[in-house]
Amino acid sequence: MAELKVFPLSCAVQNYAWGKPGRDSEVAKLLASSDPTVQIEAEKPYAELWMGTHPKGDAVIRDNRIPQKTLGQWIAVNPGCLGSKVKETFQGQLPFLFKVLSVNTALSIQAHPTKELAEKLHAQSPEHYPDANHKPEMAIALTPFEGMCGFRPGEEIVGFLQNVPEFRTLIGNVAAEQLERSVRDDPRGVAAALRVCFTRMMKSEKKVFVDQLNMLVKRISQEAAAGKNISTSCGELLLRLHSQYPGDIGCFAIYFLNVVKLQPGECMFLGANEPHAYLYGDCIECMACSDNTVRAGLTPKFIDVLTLCEMLNYTPAPSSTKLLAPVQSRLDPYVYLYDPPVPDFSVMKIVIPASIKLYLISAVDSASIVLVVQGAAVGTSTAAASEMALSRGSVLFISANESVSLHLSNGEGMLLFRACCLL
Repeated sequence: MAELKVFPLSCAVQNYAWGKPGRDSEVAKLLASSDPTVQIEAEKPYAELWMGTHPKGDAVIRDNRIPQKTLGQWIAVNPGCLGSKVKETFQGQLPFLFKVLSVNTALSIQAHPTKELAEKLHAQSPEHYPDANHKPEMAIALTPFEGMCGFRPGEEIVGFLQNVPEFRTLIGNVAAEQLERSVRDDPRGVAAALRVCFTRMMKSEKKVFVDQLNMLVKRISQEAAAGKNISTSCGELLLRLHSQYPGDIGCFAIYFLNVVKLQPGECMFLGANEPHAYLYGDCIECMACSDNTVRAGLTPKFIDVLTLCEMLNYTPAPSSTKLLAPVQSRLDPYVYLYDPPVPDFSVMKIVIPASIKLYLISAVDSASIVLVVQGAAVGTSTAAASEMALSRGSVLFISANESVSLHLSNGEGMLLFRACCLL
């Protein structure tokens, strides 16, 4: 029998409290579709599906002819499966972690460190920063998806300082006026002024910010009840976040950060030191293989305000600059490539129309993980032990330089996402 280099996977589910309940969660729906024996609990949160080799969620190989139980164990024995460049560049490790997220309540004001800072934080506090790797990531919407990413243009933040008195009180007149002058007269000074304003907010005493937040929530609630326009205060989002995290300083972050709304297939890229939060929806996520996150609000987890304020990129920019548009392949019109400005990962969206009965997932010089989001097929490969029945929720590992033929079975086409490392 030929050496097995293509095989199906079972992947780890993370039931974090912020996840959507089973009846609504894309994670739960994919699980149930791929394995009818899985019992989905209607009210239990199904937050993340991890597809990769991270120690907190190493994928399990679904082929009993392979002696290793998990994907990480198999790659350790067969590092050539990564591809020659990937193997050399990433010391024999799969460089990316592929996920599906189903977000029901806001998922923390956070940022991810550079590699240098990750190594420092891991050495100082391994219980809070569990590995020494950086964590650039991107999110591709599966459903309408809402998040925050990067500092708003200075003019927008100044507008909130002038229209939301509780926000201005928290920042203080001196810092607020410095930002206003910079936005008006000194563009080169905006980032420094923004750092002062954001840091003052994040370091304000709890009683002070809770008092101001309560006043703001009361005022906006009264205005909404009276039928007034609360959009100039981001009132709907503020009330929603406060209902989820009452008395949390992160509620004020909406006046600093861009609110990004993605439609299915749209993508935002989150580089190192970029402040962000996920608010609601389902997405495909791909990142460097790391679990390093610096948090400072909208979370019950460990927060590290000092580190976050010191590390952030304070360059303001509109939300459109955070989007990453896919590029249609010149070789395969059904492939759209999301290629971020980091070497660790890329993602292909493969849209196979219903008219196609036979499709080849082409070989690339990288190990890859494929997720079936829609449709069904029988997969065949010279590197697989036998035919593989693939349906919604199926996950497939493909070694470098191996291809898989898909024999589509039901005339509805297919939607696949494929994570790999294109060095």
